[in-house]
Amino acid sequence: MQTGEKAVVTITGIAAGGDGVGRIHGAVVFVPGTCRGDVAEIQIEYVKSGCFYGRVLRFLEASKHHRSDFCDACGTCGGCNFAHMDYEEQRIVKRQIVADAIERIGGFHDIEVAETLAAPRPERYRNKMVFPLGTDQQGRPVGGFYAPGSHDLIPLADCRQGDTAASAWLSEAVSFLREHHVSVYHEATRKGLARRLFVRLAEATHQAMVVLTINGDSLPHQEELINRLLAVKTDYRLTSVMLNIHKEANNLLLGSKNKLLYGKDYIEDILGGFSFRISAHSFYQVNSPQTERLYQTAIDLASLSGGETVLDLYCGIGTISLFAAKHAGRVIGVEVVPQAIENAKENAERNGVRNVEFLLGKAEDIAPELKKEKPSVVFLDPPRKGADKKALEALVTMAPEKIVYISCNPATLARDLKFLCGEGYSLEKIIPVDMFPNTSHVECCVLLCRNEHASI
Repeated sequence: MQTGEKAVVTITGIAAGGDGVGRIHGAVVFVPGTCRGDVAEIQIEYVKSGCFYGRVLRFLEASKHHRSDFCDACGTCGGCNFAHMDYEEQRIVKRQIVADAIERIGGFHDIEVAETLAAPRPERYRNKMVFPLGTDQQGRPVGGFYAPGSHDLIPLADCRQGDTAASAWLSEAVSFLREHHVSVYHEATRKGLARRLFVRLAEATHQAMVVLTINGDSLPHQEELINRLLAVKTDYRLTSVMLNIHKEANNLLLGSKNKLLYGKDYIEDILGGFSFRISAHSFYQVNSPQTERLYQTAIDLASLSGGETVLDLYCGIGTISLFAAKHAGRVIGVEVVPQAIENAKENAERNGVRNVEFLLGKAEDIAPELKKEKPSVVFLDPPRKGADKKALEALVTMAPEKIVYISCNPATLARDLKFLCGEGYSLEKIIPVDMFPNTSHVECCVLLCRNEHASI
């Protein structure tokens, strides 16, 4: 088979990145937008490392799991690479993605992976939406999402991953840009003003924040933009409008400087009975109802009795720390982002939680110093790249009885589990949690227990 040739493929599995998997003459072929059971005529797009990569020309036989009514942009927008699957199939596939990573990368065999914990809402669940801005074929400003693997903008009138309020504010902002001929940033030339529209929603309080990221210091007619955004009718109250100054030639979602245009520079939400202040730069899980279930699952795995010293590495703004503080004697949170630590301290103070403290620094630097605290339980919630090797080594020297690992990347999770289980821990439970329906992303809660005869 060569690039451009056609073939008929039966899809028998799903790869970790979301592509359907079949075989042509015994060789693996990856096909986006397909489900297990699909039979499709495809065209080979390219060949790499002995594998074919194709695109669907037509479906000859659609799988019973295939759906085509989720969004008109399915197949072109890169935001929802599982939206063509029914929800039960998504959960089954995510469980298999986790199991495959645990076996293939971690080297674990005969480890039972629990069924994927379903999200309360499979759509309209995101409390954070970041819309890149660009231009259409007529050169007019538009907003939407990028096509898969590119920065080609796909205009969207509505995104079903987020509340309709986010799309309504996007529409109003785009209309404002068009009417006032505000230029849109282009990466190739690094010219143009408006870069992104960023919306944060607090589901419990119905507060909302809208941030326009610009390649400059000010926005013409900004008072009119404020009034127009405030006039949009939604179920949320717009309590914060900001400009984010982002002049750097990078792909970061936000620059480092904000200018408050209206209201406060934060919104407040309630999660698990705790009140949290969320700024534009704060890390906060995007699926609020499922986040409560994720954290409660982690607490349940820890089986805290009330007297333990608990360490929360990569603690962010202190969400897990506060959840754990209700069940432990003392909690110590560690985070490298200064603003996140300040938010964590404020959140603890605001909620009257006295048995928690937060330390600023890298997990790998602070963890060795905390050995003397003798934590019996450690919560580990690293970014997608996984835990730092030095942090894991320091964790092993602490020898906590239990480690509860919360992961957003099965591959790095499997790698880190392999290390920890080679250093005296046993893998007890793996529970996938669907935080991001209609995408291939999956979180996991994992319990590790220290072997009785392990050396310290």
